[in-house]
Amino acid sequence: MPLLTSCYAAPRWLRGGHVQTILPVLLPRRLPRWDKAERLELEDGDFLELRWMQAQNREARPLAILSHGLEGSVDAIYIRSMAGSLMRAGWDVLAWNYRGCGGIENRLRRFYHSGETGDLHLLIEHASKSYARIALIGFSLGANVSLKCVGEVAAHASVQAVVGISGPVDLASSAKAIDLKPGNRVYQQRFLQSLKDKVIRKSKRYPELHEMLAGSDGIQGVSSLKEFDERITAKLHGFADAEDYWARASSLPHLPQIRVPTLLLNARNDPLLTEASFPEELASSSEYVHLEAPSHGGHVGFHDFRAGLQPWSERRVLEFLRDVVPHSHGAP
Repeated sequence: MPLLTSCYAAPRWLRGGHVQTILPVLLPRRLPRWDKAERLELEDGDFLELRWMQAQNREARPLAILSHGLEGSVDAIYIRSMAGSLMRAGWDVLAWNYRGCGGIENRLRRFYHSGETGDLHLLIEHASKSYARIALIGFSLGANVSLKCVGEVAAHASVQAVVGISGPVDLASSAKAIDLKPGNRVYQQRFLQSLKDKVIRKSKRYPELHEMLAGSDGIQGVSSLKEFDERITAKLHGFADAEDYWARASSLPHLPQIRVPTLLLNARNDPLLTEASFPEELASSSEYVHLEAPSHGGHVGFHDFRAGLQPWSERRVLEFLRDVVPHSHGAP
């Protein structure tokens, strides 16, 4: 019954969901640098930007593939911080930018979306040529993608564990929470402006995108994630509308089919999640899907300052991987 009781305890002054969410962005951190950059060319004419951290003697080391959140990149604080913790624990690390992320415009008219798993499948196949043991670790949107990847089809033989941190496994309810909860307006506006800027840049190369922005207000008139997904995401990626996109891109319906050890770590006070992203009944009956839902932690927060600025979530992930991946290392 992988419904876990969490040992995470936030400091009394750090128990607000918004504080935990915003604080990591403000903390001064010394983050590790990537060892190597790689551009993976794809058969459809596009590419993926990859970043590696690898030990000089990497024989028999497992690999963690890190997937970032909405409008994030390989240089997000939580990605590089987790990469450093994994390296110290005996793991090599591969992080990747989704199409059009990280300030690098992709070639095709389309870019990425919250349920796009095809690129992750290709990335796993690419990495498995050198690594027999792989763990997928996703943050926020990346958690949904990682979980859906191993639930929609049987996981690649090299994938031995999956971790989703602050995962909106039910996209419809999370999108509506971002749009409708007054306290979430700062996140909504930040996401929307980044997405709008991306579409504006892309429309210079693909004039037909202007048809999607029809109306006197154009793209700047889009005022909600639902409207953006209705007018842009759905049309670019073959969905009927926003509701169809959210339903088909969510990982929640695929969780029962997962057959590798999986940890979903979602805080109860995460301002971007709703009750639908805490599948307790499923976890209670699953042999593979572990749900851990501490009362506090915010969205990709989980700071406790008991190990300096290293978030508790990183120590928890290392502990989980140590327990489920054969011959892996890492202390909690």
